[in-house]
Amino acid sequence: MSRTPRVLFVGQAYYNHWYLSRRLRELGWKADLLNFDRSAAGHYHGEDRLLLGNKRRHLLPHAAVFAQAVRDYDIFHFANLGGLRFGDAIHDFASHRFSMYGEIRLLRRLGKKVVYTTNGCYDGVAQTTFRNLPPYPTCDDCPFQHRPDICSNERNLAWGQARNELSDYVALLGGYREDHNVAPHVHENPWVYCLDEDVWSPDLLVPTNYRLGLREETFKVYHSVGNADNRSQVGTLRNTKSTHIYVPLIDDLRAEGRDVELIFFKDVPNLELRYYQAQADVFVDMLTAGFFGATAREGMMLGKPVICFLRPEWLENMRRELPAYADELPVLSATPDTVRDVLVDLMDHPEKRAEIGRRSREFAVKWHGSREAARVWDGLYRRILDGTLPPAPWGEPGCARYGDPAQSTP
Repeated sequence: MSRTPRVLFVGQAYYNHWYLSRRLRELGWKADLLNFDRSAAGHYHGEDRLLLGNKRRHLLPHAAVFAQAVRDYDIFHFANLGGLRFGDAIHDFASHRFSMYGEIRLLRRLGKKVVYTTNGCYDGVAQTTFRNLPPYPTCDDCPFQHRPDICSNERNLAWGQARNELSDYVALLGGYREDHNVAPHVHENPWVYCLDEDVWSPDLLVPTNYRLGLREETFKVYHSVGNADNRSQVGTLRNTKSTHIYVPLIDDLRAEGRDVELIFFKDVPNLELRYYQAQADVFVDMLTAGFFGATAREGMMLGKPVICFLRPEWLENMRRELPAYADELPVLSATPDTVRDVLVDLMDHPEKRAEIGRRSREFAVKWHGSREAARVWDGLYRRILDGTLPPAPWGEPGCARYGDPAQSTP
């Protein structure tokens, strides 16, 4: 590639794509981020261009932005479920006037490369498939199981088929190889879910107004849920983040005389949340889903031990493409039946906490740090443009690894 390489991130992936774009700039890339969503602004840390609106009056100015982007960029890297759209106005017009995802099909006809970052358990995987994973039907904890506009067999599989058809490269993490995630251009990629290692630093100074006001000796267990009111069953703490398990567990430990507090937050902007996170002794995350998300990555980057259920089959899947990631992962796996013993062991052994915390920081910098992410993606993007990237070892596009869930009902 002789001229300056150029990538446009379209849509937000929490803060991940923002920090990746900033680091790519340091490597000489023209890398910008276009945002078309304000619904989760607390998770977004920046944008270069904002494209809001889905009315007819928005179409011409948005089309001008699209035309300029076609001239300015070689790669379009999309994010968020249903995120293969160049804003809402253009997407709605193209889908109704021409074909679904018409603007993305145009990008491909013009020779542009399309990359996508997956988001969530229903990104290309049928609800029935996920529900049937052992040892526990996590869908029973999720209110979205009754929202076919968000999650259903038909919706999830239709999206997965379109996503795979229109993308040159799909990035995911966690060995979640079911349904449409079994395809040769769907890759394990921890680096796309990157954090700025300076923003989440173990040496972070906590402003006075963010101090928790707890004794230093109190064992602080950090737990958080983004968009908690929508992700929890009505009137309860029940959700896929396992809040309904952690709250009574900490109550029981306190009743036994242990000096422990659950540091629980919901819907606090990330850049503020890190000050509370920095004061925790351990992070606790999902106990049934099978892997971890942004909260656990933030905890590791801050040098904290993390507890989360790691599905053994998924770890084995990861080893087929990224064996070192699976082998070095310092997260402590626990289930609802074992989490008490795992947590108490950390409480009783501060030297063990310190060692795991040290390894967690090293792991996070290596696999999720924004500087290393930019270095890796610099090479990946160039190979995507050249067509020299080898396929992932999974199968054929669109094949279902565990049978055909299209035959199942939501």
